[in-house]
Amino acid sequence: MVASAQSVLTFHGGAGTVTGANFLLEIKPLTPGGRPVRLLVDCGLYQGGKVFEDQNQEPFLYDPATVDYLFITHAHLDHVGRIPSLVRQGFRGTIYSTAPTKEIAALILEDSLGIMGKEAKGSGRPPLYEPADIIAALARWQTIEYRSPFSLAGSGATLIPHDAGHILGSAMYEIVRGEAGHERRILFTGDLGNSPSPLLNDTEIVKGINYLVMESVYGDREHEPTATRRDRLEDVIENTMRQNGVLLIPAFSIERTQELLYEIEHMTAEGRVPPVPVYLDSPLAIKVTEIYKRFRSFFNSAVSDPDHLRDGVFNFPNLHKTLTTEESRAIADVPGRKIIIAGSGMSNGGRIIHHEKHYLSNSSTALLLIGYQAAGSLGRRLEEGAREVTILGSRVPVRAAVLPLSGYSAHRDGPHLLEFVHEAGESLEMVYAVMGEPKSSLFLVQRIRDYLGIKAAVPRLGESTNLDL
Repeated sequence: MVASAQSVLTFHGGAGTVTGANFLLEIKPLTPGGRPVRLLVDCGLYQGGKVFEDQNQEPFLYDPATVDYLFITHAHLDHVGRIPSLVRQGFRGTIYSTAPTKEIAALILEDSLGIMGKEAKGSGRPPLYEPADIIAALARWQTIEYRSPFSLAGSGATLIPHDAGHILGSAMYEIVRGEAGHERRILFTGDLGNSPSPLLNDTEIVKGINYLVMESVYGDREHEPTATRRDRLEDVIENTMRQNGVLLIPAFSIERTQELLYEIEHMTAEGRVPPVPVYLDSPLAIKVTEIYKRFRSFFNSAVSDPDHLRDGVFNFPNLHKTLTTEESRAIADVPGRKIIIAGSGMSNGGRIIHHEKHYLSNSSTALLLIGYQAAGSLGRRLEEGAREVTILGSRVPVRAAVLPLSGYSAHRDGPHLLEFVHEAGESLEMVYAVMGEPKSSLFLVQRIRDYLGIKAAVPRLGESTNLDL
């Protein structure tokens, strides 16, 4: 705590849990009697179980009408899913993000509304928001570019977006305040990318910051080396196809799906894996992939090279995009070996659960888990070795090989999170580990303290702290 604090940071979500990111920064006015500037970073949905679902129904613990700005780090539902609710409850400020984030967010908010509508019929509770709330939110949404300073009117502070390298358009937000040579800085990371990525640029290194609010999803774990993840993916495909089997990949619609398509396309073109049917069985992922095609300037140089794109990234001959329910059901009727990529990434809904119900009992099937599996999800139970699961009311024996491959995670692992803190420089005074399960966040905090000698803490939900900013 700093007695002469000029700003107050409150953790209204993403504290003690992976989801529900929502951080409120109140910057005291420059002149006595002036109005403080209040900004939010992210406004995400709680995911993973009934307790979190109930939390989504609760009113915000601040008055949305008093918030001036909302800055969105990226378009995952746990970072954008409550934006329409915020608008519905009185937010009249401006929303900012990169252009890809806005376009992807519009898709997933509409998709989420459809899911909530179905769930509402069974629960007796209305959806969190209505279509008009999404329209109202998008009307308040403007786009900003990486490394382009943005003045926070009336605060004397400047906000600078940086490339987080997590998914297409993902951003970190650096807020700078003070006279030249005496600036004070805070950085909100959002989710940090697992660089190097097959598609995106590396996460930027931001130096000279005083306070760091950082994700900690994999704070206590280490991924396979990025250099070997493609080889492991190739081995899984080859081994499954050799058995004339089916490879199921529960994949998040944003980033993971596009990375997989890119990798499979090039493995096939290079003759490293046999040409087999690949079914992209997710309407949302299909639509998101089209957005990726339009924003190729956000890709790294290996992908954004026009000569490289003439072969058609995300559009190879064996790729089948199944938009309709009828097309999805027909996949099971196709004999022989195949790869099915479908949502959701944690097997807690979506079309993947229908394929898991059909194929998990077959020993020639492989289930490849390439993303974080939240506690309580079907994906986590499978990852932890369940030999029988209930899917859509049926008991399904698990005879398939369940294969985790964390090298394709879009999140940094523990050692690389620690490296990010170290690279921030000697100016760093305090690190707040958020957006992680408690054991992950606490493990990372202890490593920061022990290895780097920097103060670090895991904030509690609703906790406020004073900042000299």
